[in-house]
Amino acid sequence: MGKYFAKRLGMAVVTIFLVTCVTFLLMNAVPGSPWLSEKTPSEATLAALNAKYGLDKPVIVQLFMYLKNLLHGDFGVSLKMQRNREVLSIILEMFPVSAKVGAIALCWAVLVGVPLGCLAAFKRGKLTDSILRVVCTLGISMPSFVVASVLLVVFAGGALKLFPTIFDASQGWRSYVLPCFSLGFYPMCYTARQTRSAMLDSLNQEYIKTARAKGLKNGKIIFKHALRNALIPVITYLGPQVAFTLCGGFVVESVFSIPGLGRYFVQSIQNRDYPVIMGTTIFLATFIILMNVVVDILYKVADPRISLTKGGD
Repeated sequence: MGKYFAKRLGMAVVTIFLVTCVTFLLMNAVPGSPWLSEKTPSEATLAALNAKYGLDKPVIVQLFMYLKNLLHGDFGVSLKMQRNREVLSIILEMFPVSAKVGAIALCWAVLVGVPLGCLAAFKRGKLTDSILRVVCTLGISMPSFVVASVLLVVFAGGALKLFPTIFDASQGWRSYVLPCFSLGFYPMCYTARQTRSAMLDSLNQEYIKTARAKGLKNGKIIFKHALRNALIPVITYLGPQVAFTLCGGFVVESVFSIPGLGRYFVQSIQNRDYPVIMGTTIFLATFIILMNVVVDILYKVADPRISLTKGGD
C-alpha cells in the first residue's frame, strides 16, 4: 500500500508540474495584458507595472521564477481584480462558497440518480424505463446555462417568483435551490444512465440468478448484491466530477452571481489576471488528482477483489 501511494504521489507531482508549465505558457501566448482596459495607461506606466510584477522578463524566466515561488507556497498576488492581494487567500475565501453549493448539488444528484438508474434497469423495456431514459438524455444534452436560464424564467421571473434571481446566502435555503438544481441536473442524469447500464450487466450475472432462485426479495437483490458491483463505473465518473463541481460550476455561478471560485476564475480569465488563473488551475488540478486517488480506494471498498498494487496503478 505504501509503495502504491508513493507512486501516485510521484505521478501527482509530475502531473501538476506539467499542468503548471503548459497553462503558464499558453496563458502568456494569448494576446492581451492585465493592464489594458477602456482607458489604456501610458507607455511609461505600462513599463513600470510590468517591471514591478516581473512581466517584462522573458516567458521562460517568468516560468522559472513562478515555479520557484510555488515551491515555497507562494501563488503570487492578484494583478488586477484584487490588486496585490495574495492568490491563495482569494482561493481560500472563494472555495467554501463553491464547495457548499457543489456539495448540495452532488448529494441530490447521487441520491436521486443512483436509485433512478436502478429503477430503470429493473423496469427495462417498460414505460418507466422509457421515461427515465428520455429525461436523462435530455439532461445530458442540455448545457448547464440552458437549465439555469429556464429555471430563472420559470421559477424566479414571471408570475411565480418563488426563488431569488441572484444568489444571496442571507436568504437561506431559497437561494440554494435553483443553483444547486442547475449544477446537479447533469451529474444526476449521467449517474442514472451509468447506473442503469452497470445494473443491467450485474442483473444478468450468475450470482443474481442464484439469489433469485433462493427466493430473495427484489429490493435486497438490487441494492445489496447487484448495486455493489454496478457502482464501479459510477465511482469512476464521480471522482473528477466531484472536483469540478466543488470548485464551482463556472457557468452556473456566473448566471446566479454566486461569489464562488468558478465565477471568479471566469472573471480572472476575462481580466488577464495571470496569477489568479494559475492558482485556480493548479488548485483544480490538485483536487482532481486527489479525487482520483480516493476513487481507487473506493474501488477496493466496493469490490474487495480489486488490488491497488497489481494492474490498477
